[in-house]
Amino acid sequence: MRSPGLFSDIGKKAKDLLTKDYTCDREVTLSTVTASGVCLTSTAVKKGGLYSLDISSVYQHKNALICFKVDAESNVSTTFNVLGVLPSTKLAISVKLPDCNASKISTAFIISEALPYRKLVVSVKLPDDPLKLKLQYFHENATFATVVRMKPSPMIEFSATVGTEGVAFGAECRYDAARGKFRNYRAAIGMTSKYYHAALIMADKGDTIKVYGLYHFDKKQKVSAVVELTRKLSKKENTLTVGGLYTVDAQTTVKARLNDSGSLAALLRLQVKPKSHLMISGEFDMKALDKPPKIGLALALVP
Repeated sequence: MRSPGLFSDIGKKAKDLLTKDYTCDREVTLSTVTASGVCLTSTAVKKGGLYSLDISSVYQHKNALICFKVDAESNVSTTFNVLGVLPSTKLAISVKLPDCNASKISTAFIISEALPYRKLVVSVKLPDDPLKLKLQYFHENATFATVVRMKPSPMIEFSATVGTEGVAFGAECRYDAARGKFRNYRAAIGMTSKYYHAALIMADKGDTIKVYGLYHFDKKQKVSAVVELTRKLSKKENTLTVGGLYTVDAQTTVKARLNDSGSLAALLRLQVKPKSHLMISGEFDMKALDKPPKIGLALALVP
């Protein structure tokens, strides 16, 4: 079934091209699978001047999934997931050591029921979150979604989208039940095709206007250009960001972006082997070339 999609999907492809995978951290991830089916993953990250290291393992047996994680500060977290306790249900229990007491044990019970044109998800977490209800309704020409949260204060989020596969009109708002007020109004218009994606989003009760444009120069979408324009009406300020993507081949991709503040970022993604990749990114201040650039590195090796 084709639908106009959720409100969060309007302008998402353009935003992802401008923001996704850009990082100034150093990260190395190594994964391996043992003969018994246990997946081991080690991750080392340098963020600023701070280092972090964690080791996690995942083991699945029939409908049970066990996740075990240890970090550099000797914190241990274990999550047990049991699928199919009842039709369309999932039970998860999380325990963190050494701070393990009744108030720190999180239990989640999720009911996910997919019906024609509908998707209903009910999640209960104890003792953290008494109730979280998520409802999504998909139709050929309309989409509706709502989320109800009880903590830290009762909050209800509404979003709706109408249109066709190529054109969508959407609105979103949040209702604060404790104060009895609607907050965070947003409205958007999106247009999409095989070659382009365009979106106009109004936020902050109409005070902020964002315009996104993404254009693919070929059918395989190997070469793309994107632009983001933000207008703050109350301050009469404009922000402009442009970017692009070029897929050299199946193993090599290059991305770049530049904003009107003179910040230039570039990203090189290399596929070392299937499921494994190396990403090198850098960010430069074009108005202060005497400052050293920020360099990021991410390596993921998966068997």
